[in-house]
Amino acid sequence: MSRNASTDELYFVTLTVIDWIDVFTRRLYNDFIVETLTWTQQNKKLNIYAYVIMTNHIHMVANVTDGSLGNVLGSFKTYF
Repeated sequence: MSRNASTDELYFVTLTVIDWIDVFTRRLYNDFIVETLTWTQQNKKLNIYAYVIMTNHIHMVANVTDGSLGNVLGSFKTYF
């Protein structure tokens, strides 16, 4: 099986903010993250099984239907 093929493997992922700055203390920023996660699910085939947004990082359990989780999360920052 190719490394880019779909699997049933789940990954625990942590996304951090540069210098661990507390940017997710405002509702506006949390809403933006949720909106971005939703867009990534719909457009990049990201499957999210659980997530939590902390003040300066995000934890999630996820995988992708097709492709590389690393590539999908790498494109996460390009959503606008």
